Amino acid sequence: MTTSPGIWIAAVPSLGPEDVGVLLAVDTTSADPGERAVNALLGYGHEGEEGVFHLLPHDLAARYARTPGRLSVTLVTARAVLARCLAGHPDLLAEFGPPGDDDEWVPLLRRELATDFVPAERDGDPQAVLLIDHVGPAASAAELIAAFEAGEAGVAILNAQ
Repeated sequence: MTTSPGIWIAAVPSLGPEDVGVLLAVDTTSADPGERAVNALLGYGHEGEEGVFHLLPHDLAARYARTPGRLSVTLVTARAVLARCLAGHPDLLAEFGPPGDDDEWVPLLRRELATDFVPAERDGDPQAVLLIDHVGPAASAAELIAAFEAGEAGVAILNAQ
């Protein structure tokens, strides 16, 4: 599990209202096991509008955690989904521990940011997380949003737990 700077509080104007939310970046060329696993799981997405994918909650979800002045987001998946998705990559699957209960949640990637931002709740559910997959390291949220709007990156909407 990796902690990295690829997290921002931002709005993605082309997705609709100017609502501010949590934006995570995942490099499609990364050697990091967490990013590689997340990229593999993105293949389970269902396309909504062009370039925007929705994932089922057990395929890939986000978990928020707050401490004073900090917000962290951990991307998780069900052990059964991870085993199915990475069956052809036993070396990568081994990075996430020994086989366990199929209903077990496996942490894949953790991002943390110094902020007082508190994700909104809608109907009792935490605000979704926007995950942008892109090539190479991301310097800023603006760069990621521009890449998405130019068709050079995809956005996945992840349910939060």
